[in-house]
Amino acid sequence: MDDLRIGVIGAGGRGRLARSAHKPGHGSRLVAGVDVRAQALEDFKTFVGPEARTCTDYRELVACDDIEAVFVTTPDFLHEEHAVAALQAGKAVYLEKPMAITIEGCDRILRTARETGSKLYCGHNMRHFPVILKMKAIIDSGVIGAVEAVWCRHFVGYGGDAYFHDWHSEARYTTGLLLQKAAHDIDVMHWLAGGYTRAVVGMGKLSVYNRCARRRPDQPGDASWHASNWPPLAQTGMSPVIDVEDHTMIMMQFDNGVQGSYVQCHYTPDSVRNYTFIGTHGRVENLKDYGDAKVIVYTQREGSELGPDITYHVKPKSGSHGGSDPDIVQTFVNFVRYGTQTNTSPIAARQAVATGVLGTKSARGGNTLHAVPPLDPDLMAYFENGQMQPAPAAPRTPHPACAGV
Repeated sequence: MDDLRIGVIGAGGRGRLARSAHKPGHGSRLVAGVDVRAQALEDFKTFVGPEARTCTDYRELVACDDIEAVFVTTPDFLHEEHAVAALQAGKAVYLEKPMAITIEGCDRILRTARETGSKLYCGHNMRHFPVILKMKAIIDSGVIGAVEAVWCRHFVGYGGDAYFHDWHSEARYTTGLLLQKAAHDIDVMHWLAGGYTRAVVGMGKLSVYNRCARRRPDQPGDASWHASNWPPLAQTGMSPVIDVEDHTMIMMQFDNGVQGSYVQCHYTPDSVRNYTFIGTHGRVENLKDYGDAKVIVYTQREGSELGPDITYHVKPKSGSHGGSDPDIVQTFVNFVRYGTQTNTSPIAARQAVATGVLGTKSARGGNTLHAVPPLDPDLMAYFENGQMQPAPAAPRTPHPACAGV
């Protein structure tokens, strides 16, 4: 088979993950890139080669008949527009998380994929983190019994640097950082606990970064990490508009009875995700989420003060995002070329967004409980069937012995 020919909408920034798909002669290659920044396009052409096509308008890329697949790695508020356009053009789409910044946007993307038959793949790369895969294997083994509760604490030590200096700080572009960051975590919680959020309640506030010195609207923002950006209130050059929370908490009731809680803070000194799954026979927890991470398991009551009953040292993998990016990109290529089964799900991506959106709405609206709206059963069936039309029932041919019965 010829190489899968791929274009990238948003070739700079997160779009660099698509470079893992550039394997000319080995199944896939990058052929075109879109970005509004000249430097990003220059870097893309340098990486791919002088034959690479570049432009600043995504419509030019999706109109190219020879491009079969597209990475959408633009800012969150553009995901819906760019994904829908690519799907309507018949391209297979790798869509970076979050799927969209509204529930309606997610459902529009899903309907478009269903109506066009174009393949949709969502970039929840934490499903490829070695530590998450190890925790899932432990839970699936039954060693901690049936999961009944899940907690996640997300310490975002780089939050002030990365999310309060640029477009991330405005709700019109993100809905909120609960959605932007927690889309990963909620998806992991759903996946390992075996259910989706049915109802959510939230609480949060903007408590620190609204008190920092701002930059002028005409000044470019610097969203890179700097050791000197500490303590949090000493930061300068913050976005002129900040209307998203820097600390948020949500509680979730899953459709399978599991209960979950999630806390996110953007002004901690350290950065780590800490998951705890508690079952009827024990609990499992991670210490660090990549690199020299550990997964610990407690299954006995007496002696628990001596430490965990089982400790797994998870081997680090090479590659960005804890080694998950090369794996998820190759999985996308195999999915498009061969229909290979994936462990990511557009339905799960929508459910993660719905939880984040409604948790944010609750936090801003009196901490009221919000029910996640159900998805069209036809869409559920389509994506659960691997994005293939359900096969029609085959006509039954009676056995000769039944003739005349």
